[in-house]
Amino acid sequence: MAASVCRAGGAAARTLLKGPSPSVLGLKGSRSAVTYAQALSNIPETQISTLDNGLRVASEESGQPTCTVGVWIGAGSRYESPKNNGAGYFLEHLAFKGTKKRPQAALEQEVESIGAHLSTYTTREQTAIYIKALSKDLPKAVEILADVVQNNSLEDSQVEQARQVLLQELQEIENNLQEVTFDYLHATAYQGTPLSKSVLGPLENAKKLTRADLLEYVNRNFKAPRTVLAAAGGINHNELCELAQRHFSGLSTQYEKDAIPVLTPCRFTGSGLSARNDDLPLAHIAIAVEGPGLNSKDKVALALANTIISSYDVTYGGGKNLSSNVGRAAAEFKLCQSFQPFNIRYSDTGLLGMYFVTDKHRIEDMLHVAQAEWRVGRCHEYGLPVEINKPAWLTVDISRFKLTLAVFSLSRPAQNLLTPCSFPWQAVNAKTLRDVCTKYIYEKCPAVAAVGPVEQLPDYNRIRNAMYWLRV
Repeated sequence: MAASVCRAGGAAARTLLKGPSPSVLGLKGSRSAVTYAQALSNIPETQISTLDNGLRVASEESGQPTCTVGVWIGAGSRYESPKNNGAGYFLEHLAFKGTKKRPQAALEQEVESIGAHLSTYTTREQTAIYIKALSKDLPKAVEILADVVQNNSLEDSQVEQARQVLLQELQEIENNLQEVTFDYLHATAYQGTPLSKSVLGPLENAKKLTRADLLEYVNRNFKAPRTVLAAAGGINHNELCELAQRHFSGLSTQYEKDAIPVLTPCRFTGSGLSARNDDLPLAHIAIAVEGPGLNSKDKVALALANTIISSYDVTYGGGKNLSSNVGRAAAEFKLCQSFQPFNIRYSDTGLLGMYFVTDKHRIEDMLHVAQAEWRVGRCHEYGLPVEINKPAWLTVDISRFKLTLAVFSLSRPAQNLLTPCSFPWQAVNAKTLRDVCTKYIYEKCPAVAAVGPVEQLPDYNRIRNAMYWLRV
């Protein structure tokens, strides 16, 4: 029975790559109502300035009555050592526990009094603290941010209180199998390098990190040249620069003992890592090749490729009429519960891949269809030009418009400054898209992570062999 299903999956991979007819999609003879040029014209210009201490200020003015302003710092788990791994995430839980000027209750009351929303997050390379508020409250928002970043009290009682919350989160995260799968993916893809470390850090570190460890992390990483103050919405760039000068000019530029953190190059290793647990109802699988870093011009083409691949969930309607090749195969042959491509980018490397959740008996079939979408639909003329060049199908204008909206987020000014790179959208066509996909995907060694009932996950060598296509 399994063999027949594999053959059906192979037929699905070959036939569904052709896509549904234009009449089924309702796009016959039509194009996107909003062109690529029109979409770009609606994006505000990013204005950039630099203070004397090296802190960069970026803004995008849209004339809205609200704004989002935040501080993005080039610090995350990649800058941590095995001893203090998790320090950045620990500090995230202490960001709003009060400052030397504002106790926690006063800070919360002041934020609520202006109807603002204060939030923070930590990644492997960035730490962000931002406020969403009314545009007229921009001065107060910047002043609060500066106080939180530079004067956090970090009292011992607050550290212990945050530790208990963190320990509980670490226990709960084990039930978030998507997060676990992606941590395993990083662990195997970047084994032996700083990118293999989890943002949350190990349980042992959460138990033993002290206030002194956290202060050392702050003093080592929270420096003006590695910081961006970014805002978007109804703001004025000159006003933002004046506020930055007033509140952030004292942010240090000096490193103790000249210990300037330098990013260690992180090599990608094609390999596999799985955690079998037959008590779980579904298998979670992630497969990825090494993608480009944030400074690469290829990231735009690969983002467009992911837009075309699209995603799928069993709750979607449409069946055979789904625009996604993988979605149509999954719907017709019941290959998975959900599927999504991803493109995780870091400063000098990245993970380009696909993640899906499936029944233990469908793992091999789903891998077959997903890899076929890669090697045939993205790396050969058999699938890609049909989709890109025909206006009746998924046009470049539509895809570019979707991507333009996707990257136009309130953190984009900060992202562009922390990892500067232009967006050559207009340079992407069918040939460049196919060439870039071939460059990163075709016949490359993938990294594979699997969690759950994964006994039927194919041997790594079989998965590796499916990364190329022998044609007669």
